Amino acid sequence: MVERTFRALWTVLFRWFASQRPGITCSTCRVRGSGHGSGGVGDEASADRNTGLGRRVRRGNGVWQQPPAGETDTTELAKKTQNPVSDLISVPLQFNFNTGGDLNDATSFNLNIQPVIPFKLTSEWNVIARTIVPIDSVPGSEGVSYSGVGDIQLQLYLTPATPGALIYGIGPVFSFPTATAPPLRTGTWAAGLGFVALTMKGPWVIGGLVTQLWPISDTGGDPRTNLLVLQPAVNYNFGRGWAMSFSPSITANWDGSAGNQWTVPLGLGITKTTVFNGRPMNVGLQYFDNVERPQGSAGYQLRLAISLLYPEKK
Repeated sequence: MVERTFRALWTVLFRWFASQRPGITCSTCRVRGSGHGSGGVGDEASADRNTGLGRRVRRGNGVWQQPPAGETDTTELAKKTQNPVSDLISVPLQFNFNTGGDLNDATSFNLNIQPVIPFKLTSEWNVIARTIVPIDSVPGSEGVSYSGVGDIQLQLYLTPATPGALIYGIGPVFSFPTATAPPLRTGTWAAGLGFVALTMKGPWVIGGLVTQLWPISDTGGDPRTNLLVLQPAVNYNFGRGWAMSFSPSITANWDGSAGNQWTVPLGLGITKTTVFNGRPMNVGLQYFDNVERPQGSAGYQLRLAISLLYPEKK
């Protein structure tokens, strides 16, 4: 039943994607660049000419013509959403449905609200502030579920205002003991380090993010927050805002017992950057199978992500 529900959700979202007109134009969201080189759309022209993502594309009659305005806009905006340290204000909403495995037919739900706000520190450096507010509902025994806010995280990344071929950011990460539901409470104040690096080559955006949180003070006993997160990212942009995405969140709980530390999901997803009622947004659907997981956890995950985008107006 759960798998049929997942397939139905995928079908509905895919049909919605297909119903969108290609090359939707947003007159208020011209993007300054893809986040590398000098940041101009023109810098992509030569590298992307063969993929149809540059300034000019070859039509059926063999003549180079200017593409529709929205075609380049949505592609460049899609690349910015794939860059964790871009100068793009966004509010991602990540809906995670975890089931199967040791949960059987039960479902553990997680909504991550992740506002991202860039700040100009100097003429050469930006600070990217990312807050993660989790809203969780986890199944308990005898059909009882527990719902509430999880531990809130704050991530700060220092990144060059004008990045080169290698885009990077580094900075502190913090976790606060804000969980309200009993199964979610850690009582742990934690801090650590985060690092992100990526590069953009034509339609490809390839990189990864690493964070490590160590417990500083703990008043709640087990579980504690002693967590490593590895998030490789491989994105291929087809143009007109469409992209294929590989971006699993691999975690290691260092306080777990032997054989119960790692969670390793593998899967793929598809995303679409578009404009809805004048608001640029990115919508994506991803499926992951947990090939390595601790006891008592879900076997697979369906993720629906909706990001509200606020690009700088020209």
